Amino acid sequence: MEGARLFTRSEAASDVPYTTKELSARTYDDFAKLAVKQGGCWCVYYQRETPLRGISVAEWKRINRRDKEKFVREGKAHAVLVYEGGKPVGWCQYGTKEELPRIDAGRFYRKVARAGNDGLWRITCFFVDKDYRRKGVARAGLSGALASIRKSGGGLVEAYPVTSKRMAAVDEWLWFGTPSMFEREGFKIVAKLGTSRVLVQRRVIGSRSTPRSSDS
Repeated sequence: MEGARLFTRSEAASDVPYTTKELSARTYDDFAKLAVKQGGCWCVYYQRETPLRGISVAEWKRINRRDKEKFVREGKAHAVLVYEGGKPVGWCQYGTKEELPRIDAGRFYRKVARAGNDGLWRITCFFVDKDYRRKGVARAGLSGALASIRKSGGGLVEAYPVTSKRMAAVDEWLWFGTPSMFEREGFKIVAKLGTSRVLVQRRVIGSRSTPRSSDS
């Protein structure tokens, strides 16, 4: 299948490989199985320029779910889903600067961002099923996302991993990933984002293969 990738579960005592697939209309139901465990965000926070305000938690969850499905159906949301066998166990969200505009609102990010970064890709969110955490799922998702970016023409890729020890001690606060994950994939730290995160970047060279299908 176009976009699928094997990743050995080396961090755990197992030789069972993970596989990855693109988030699409075909895989949306697998994403939804995980998203209901996440807490209600549905991984749309960074897709909006401004957050939702003045509504109940139930309404917030409903709107997030509705909007995420709409973005996926329209090809405006990108992520790599990670599977063990046929079971979805995590995801890594990535996308263009235009797809993930909320990052631009960050106070510390605005101080270090360069103007005119056309073709910029962002990696904003990881989610891993609680039974699979610290077993290489996020790393598999990151590797798959970079492969997808390569197939889409490549470019400058940035991310915002957590450096705060207090935040890193809580799995749910690691949605940005950790510096070591990105350093293993060739990213370099280019700036601090306050005291809790850093900005990392690397350039991905586009492949000459046929661009990935939205139904991958």
